[in-house]
Amino acid sequence: QFQLVESGGGLVQPGGSLRLSCAAPGFTLDSYAIGWFRQAPGKGSEGVSCISSDGDSTDYADSVKGRFTISRDNAKNTVYLQMNSLKPEDRAVYYCAAVDSHFCSRDLYGMDYWGKGTLVTVST
Repeated sequence: QFQLVESGGGLVQPGGSLRLSCAAPGFTLDSYAIGWFRQAPGKGSEGVSCISSDGDSTDYADSVKGRFTISRDNAKNTVYLQMNSLKPEDRAVYYCAAVDSHFCSRDLYGMDYWGKGTLVTVST
């Protein structure tokens, strides 16, 4: 088992950008598909985006399509979520999760390992 570690959250104004990172210190992620999920206060979890183990396939929730970009650098053992044109409704705790599969999935119940999350706040 391993622990995923998210970083890059913070406070940003509407229209701003943040880049989240997901790493697994001491473990290799290149055989795992990675998903980003978020949970806003008082709401259920949402699968935001995912990327296949080789990075060739990605998927996005409609709510973030065209604004967020997921990528991975297997040489650095890190997955990124570039978030542009942020809106107040993007405010949430963002989690990354890994599944021992090539295939991208935004199904939170299918993930094997989780990070503890990083908070993103979008506000003036």
